[in-house]
Amino acid sequence: MLKKLFGLDKKEEKTMPEADGKDVVYAPLTGEIKPLSEVPDPTFSEKMMGDGIAIEPSQGTVVAPVDGEIMQIFPTNHAVGIRTVNGVEILIHIGLETVNMNGEGFTGKVKEGDKVNIGDPLVEFDMDLVKEKAASTITPIIVTNGDVVSDLQKEESGQATAKETTVMTIKTQG
Repeated sequence: MLKKLFGLDKKEEKTMPEADGKDVVYAPLTGEIKPLSEVPDPTFSEKMMGDGIAIEPSQGTVVAPVDGEIMQIFPTNHAVGIRTVNGVEILIHIGLETVNMNGEGFTGKVKEGDKVNIGDPLVEFDMDLVKEKAASTITPIIVTNGDVVSDLQKEESGQATAKETTVMTIKTQG
């Protein structure tokens, strides 16, 4: 009824899905999928920030892995947080020790509060510059509020294509 009142058509309904307790997370980057245990930083490899996967990127574009809202984009554009329609919070941290680059080589495409759909550009970055100035290009994709998660299925190997390859399936509690 509300959709009829506000004139939302079928196409718009598809782009803003209803919360159903399950989120499919697509690859935010193209590259090689790795388990968090292979990330050479204990903050990620020991899951101090949460569970997830990592991707060793082959291209310098990060896209939205889910439909949701931008919760945070760091001033340096090296990391972005997204909340799904089911309330799952996902952090994409581009490379390791990239905060020390002070935003050099990173271009943010979104701001806090933006609504995004799978495949929308979030950040572009200069791969060569990150390889030169940071510890690694490996990019952790972390569920930071695991307390709302009842089941987390992860792909931890293989090749990922941005916005096409499923890397995680998350069921929320309740």
